[in-house]
Amino acid sequence: MDAYREQDQAGTPPYEAAVPWGTETAWGDAVLDAVFTQSDIGLHVLDTDLRIVRVNAVAAGLHGIPAERILGMPAVEAYASFAGVRVDEAALRAVLATGRSTTDRLVSGRSPGAEHREHVYSASAHRLQDGEGRVLGVVVTSTDVTEREQAQARLRLLHDAHERIGTSLDVDRTARELVAVSVPAFADSVVVALTDAVFRGQDPALQARETVPLLRCAATGRTGDGPEVPEAGAVLLPGIFGERLPTAAHPFPPAAESGDPATRLLVPLTVRGQIFGAVSFRRLDDAEPYGPDDRVLADALASRTASCLENALRYTREHIVMTALQSWPPPREEATQNAVDVARRHRPGGSGAGSWCDVIPLPGARVALVVGQVESREPGAVATMSRLRTAVHSLSTLDLDPHELLARLHATTLRLAAEGAEATVGTPGLADGTAAPPGAGFDGVPSPGVHPVAGCTIAVHDPVDGRLDVARAGASLLVVVHPDGSADARPLDDGPLLGGEGPPFACATFFLPEGSTLCLASGGEGPRTEDLMAALAHPERDPEAMADDVERLLAPDRVLLLARTRHLPPDELAEWEIPYDLSAVAIARAQVEERLGEWNHPAEPFTVALVASELVTNALRYGAAPVLLRLIADGPSLTCEVSDAGQAAPHLRHAKAVDEGGRGLLICASLADNWGVRYTDEGKTVWAELVGDGPP
Repeated sequence: MDAYREQDQAGTPPYEAAVPWGTETAWGDAVLDAVFTQSDIGLHVLDTDLRIVRVNAVAAGLHGIPAERILGMPAVEAYASFAGVRVDEAALRAVLATGRSTTDRLVSGRSPGAEHREHVYSASAHRLQDGEGRVLGVVVTSTDVTEREQAQARLRLLHDAHERIGTSLDVDRTARELVAVSVPAFADSVVVALTDAVFRGQDPALQARETVPLLRCAATGRTGDGPEVPEAGAVLLPGIFGERLPTAAHPFPPAAESGDPATRLLVPLTVRGQIFGAVSFRRLDDAEPYGPDDRVLADALASRTASCLENALRYTREHIVMTALQSWPPPREEATQNAVDVARRHRPGGSGAGSWCDVIPLPGARVALVVGQVESREPGAVATMSRLRTAVHSLSTLDLDPHELLARLHATTLRLAAEGAEATVGTPGLADGTAAPPGAGFDGVPSPGVHPVAGCTIAVHDPVDGRLDVARAGASLLVVVHPDGSADARPLDDGPLLGGEGPPFACATFFLPEGSTLCLASGGEGPRTEDLMAALAHPERDPEAMADDVERLLAPDRVLLLARTRHLPPDELAEWEIPYDLSAVAIARAQVEERLGEWNHPAEPFTVALVASELVTNALRYGAAPVLLRLIADGPSLTCEVSDAGQAAPHLRHAKAVDEGGRGLLICASLADNWGVRYTDEGKTVWAELVGDGPP
């Protein structure tokens, strides 16, 4: 013990001192025997010619090879013949030559008699040397990692499915994506069948035990030597899916449930009891059968696909609603034929962008041209568009200037954003957490945190004098083409977006000669100025032909509105300046009756004259000079306008029986089909519209 302590103090480790001198070889042999007999890692000892010198029991068991049959054989030949493993001879010789070990190299093989099952091994190779440095050979360690690699492969496939299935909201494409993910990673052939209701875009039926829905082939795929698959569109029930669909991944034929190998799985595509279809996964007969873990994976693939199909059907229904909203209201060009000739175009792109255009008739033969777009691409954008469009139609009845109308539309946009945020609080998301159109719920209302903004251009054209009042929110396309072919590509600056910074909005007033062309398109990336000018360079062409040329330059989901301006002819317009004296009322009445006779208009002359005299009387009593009386014939309709320089708002009141006045507007409202007031910088105009019984 003292000697051991002295050696320890001299720096020699005590465990080395415990080994008697001359017994190192005995210890090495003992350790080597223990490793070969007790280790759970396969050991393969090869000489410098890469012949097998020794293997342990674990190594032999890994490959099912009797040790005595392979000793002395070249490793490449032995393992290829008995285990179906391809040995990388070049890598082993590199270890012999350089002494650099290789670790954790994956090799695979199929043992004779069990070709359907592939084994994966993790192998490491190290050079063997004696005490003097002479190279003796190579020792290879191997571990069966088949289950680990299969588990990782299933995880990779599941991740791949979540990345690649459901990239679009299209039913057929979703089915094809399932096939692309599954072949050849999970099956040698795949058949995806959908119910007839899903094909028609209808709600799928609830799954029932007694009935089997009609299934049609939606997508198929196979490897080069994979089993045959049916044609797309073929009816598959009864047939490859049997007489009744299973409720989970199920081997086929059913006899495989007893434990026989199954190389085919049938899986339903269901979400919350609704049956969307089914999928058949099939491997070659000599391939590895599907096991319990494969069934779990098949259920996961089917669940992902079914959820995406549900989203696609929801989107299809929403798209139908969006299309209906985008086509409302129907065009009313015939109501504005005296003011403009119009041509409309819409390039659908399927993204759900909320673009719209409108031609809205206004009193006095005027017309409002409206083009707008909600600045987002989602189903909720069209719902927002529809509500803004309705607001424009409602606000246009107030006879507001375009910039004032945009200011009120901006307030409407802010209110819609607030209501949308409140409405979607607590709204459930899409099934299974799958991807949905960003920022919108399927109730058509933007999701919380998404603040809708919109661009809108409003132009009001008056055919009496060619006046054009324009206001713009955002950066929509606006070009004015004059009858001589000259064009102004930027007659008005861009303005802030509705729902954004807000008013004041860019506005301007122009007086256009008859035959001018207005080109308006919803916001977005516009065409090159040179190309646009070339398409608009010949204003003598029909607006429809010009619209065809401009449409080809627009991006998808944009709308186009082309309007050719008109002026009222002399036989449809009459104007008189009324002296600022109540005695002029009788003169005005006589002038109206005389002009109606000349026009042979179907409106009742007495009624028109009475309305005109009441409006003139109000202007002379409560307004300011100058007073102007105007008659406008617009088809069977006749508009009587009286303008004055006063700003006092007329009020409709119900006079008492003993009152001597106060009945003027009441008489007008009773006799006219419509009436109203609009304000200008010079004063106000009170108008009344009367419709005759027949053509003029």
